[in-house]
Amino acid sequence: MSLRINDVVPDFEADTSQGPIRFHEWIGDSWAILFSHPKDFTPVCTTEFGAVAKLNAEWQKRGTKVIGVSVDGVEDHKKWTNDIASFAGCDVGFPIIADEDLKVAKLFDMLPAEAYLPDGRTPADSATVRTVFIIGPDKQLKLAMTYPMNVGRNFAEVLRALDALQTAGAKGVATPADWTVGEDVIIPPTVSDEDAKAKFGEYETVFPYLRRTKLPE
Repeated sequence: MSLRINDVVPDFEADTSQGPIRFHEWIGDSWAILFSHPKDFTPVCTTEFGAVAKLNAEWQKRGTKVIGVSVDGVEDHKKWTNDIASFAGCDVGFPIIADEDLKVAKLFDMLPAEAYLPDGRTPADSATVRTVFIIGPDKQLKLAMTYPMNVGRNFAEVLRALDALQTAGAKGVATPADWTVGEDVIIPPTVSDEDAKAKFGEYETVFPYLRRTKLPE
């Protein structure tokens, strides 16, 4: 069964570059981002880990923990972290899960149940392990994005999506295409005009089903 939006994500124990964790316990009351990679010491993934490291202050501002997962072991993760830090010009403050047995990749439906890694494996053997999962404090999956190996992920978009998820959940609104913090939001169709007026004050009716408003300060 595929992992779907609003499913509680699997809990698991794993070794990481920063020591052992139990996933749900590690998340705690925070938001969390799990982003996966097919193998250490690969070029696109090195740039991605660097991008995530540079955004450390932004993740903290949003009460969000980030954690990577790759199919290599802890010692390789620690060595790779040195390359990432050198490339990014900053410390790598987040852990990387060692998923040598593919347990996490299979729990999160990134690989078929019968998948295994042969000796002398290459990134192609775990190519589908290239997904971003945004998880709420309730441990439910809020968003997932999957990329091929030859396209680097846009972590500015991950950050924007995180803002949208947190705003929509906290304020009872929806966000339009390309929305960023401070822009107008959408009043859900389930909210009556009377309730919308009481909650948001003035709003713009584009169509009966599309109403825009600013969030109250």
